[in-house]
Amino acid sequence: MDKLEVGEVFTISDENDVEQEVEVIGTLTIEGSDYAAVSFVEDLQTETDEDIDIFFLKVDEDGDFAAIESDDEFEKVSSAFDEMMNEEE
Repeated sequence: MDKLEVGEVFTISDENDVEQEVEVIGTLTIEGSDYAAVSFVEDLQTETDEDIDIFFLKVDEDGDFAAIESDDEFEKVSSAFDEMMNEEE
């Protein structure tokens, strides 16, 4: 898989095989692992004052997306993305 780019849109399937379009809003490498922060395209296109849902996906060695397995790993990725977003503001 090519390197993910911010703004890239792709389709994922949830646990019920319902397909959703998501857009990459950030990428990050932590300890040699690549991660993507994504949000639903529909949420990003709707102008609202409400917060949007952001999901973190791990990019495995084959370039496929995988769920983040542990709470510790999720916290590490979430904190790193928060820091990155705060630096950009």
